[in-house]
Amino acid sequence: MSHLLSPVVLKLALRTAPLTLLALVWLGFGSLSSRFLAPASIADILVQSGWLTVLALGMSIVLLTGGVDLSVGSAMYLAAVAVGMEPAATPLWLSVATAVAVGALFGACNAAFIVGLKLPAFIVTLSTLFIARGLGLLFSSTRVVYPAPPIAELGRTALLGIRAPAWIALIAFVVAWMLQARTPFGIYVRSIGADTEGARRAGVPVSAVTWGVYILCGALAGLASLILLSETASASSAYGQNAEFLAIAAAVLGGTSLFGGRGTLWAPIIGAILITSVQNGLAMVNANPYVYPVITGAIIFIAALVDSGRLTLMKRLERRRILA
Repeated sequence: MSHLLSPVVLKLALRTAPLTLLALVWLGFGSLSSRFLAPASIADILVQSGWLTVLALGMSIVLLTGGVDLSVGSAMYLAAVAVGMEPAATPLWLSVATAVAVGALFGACNAAFIVGLKLPAFIVTLSTLFIARGLGLLFSSTRVVYPAPPIAELGRTALLGIRAPAWIALIAFVVAWMLQARTPFGIYVRSIGADTEGARRAGVPVSAVTWGVYILCGALAGLASLILLSETASASSAYGQNAEFLAIAAAVLGGTSLFGGRGTLWAPIIGAILITSVQNGLAMVNANPYVYPVITGAIIFIAALVDSGRLTLMKRLERRRILA
């Protein structure tokens, strides 16, 4: 009986590992600071994780195809610069459209090289990471940019006691979930990540889906930029720097595989809340600021380690089931 039960227990442990890790982080920081688990503190974590949740949503969809987008942090900066260059009287809806359009356009540029020239996504997006950052510095003349007043007001706006960034992240999740769960697009994305050539032979429009994935990732990066801009009310030359690594870590910590084909859209939400919890917890316990990059690097390493272990265990369980 135990040999039949153990695979079930292991699978359950793998599925609940992200939530278990989040609970351990909350309990750990809660024991170090009584303020950490206060309702106001938890609400702040949910709001502050909004931009990373949206960014990680796009990254998660790319990872599901077996690809990666290292340029999203720089695309965020370019979108922020574009919004910051608009007149002060620009309405909010136009600023939102500008940020999303800039991100989507940059995602389309990535897709053009990846699909059109058959270049590896890692190389393409690593190159465009520097290109987007350079364009942002060029257009802003390396100065700090400030958005129109409606954007700054958006960050302070609340509905039913919940601030706007959290609502925007929730809406983005619902739209992405419907796209993944209620349309053939979601099936295509997973099939490409599991076996690209097999998906192509089965009639999946691999090129068109890849275009869509990178454009969607770019658009969500633009939206994430607007959310963060509504909270910071300014964007310096370091805006969005290293955000791509946080997005990858959030997606993988939540359960999305780096190797494609596995994961859910709940993954980036759990991962983003986990990373934001760690950042807030370190601030509350007055940790040395120089420790922050070390912790961030450790989180990324743990994310890769967890994903590798999860993949190995899943393969072992599947092989055991076939032998039985």
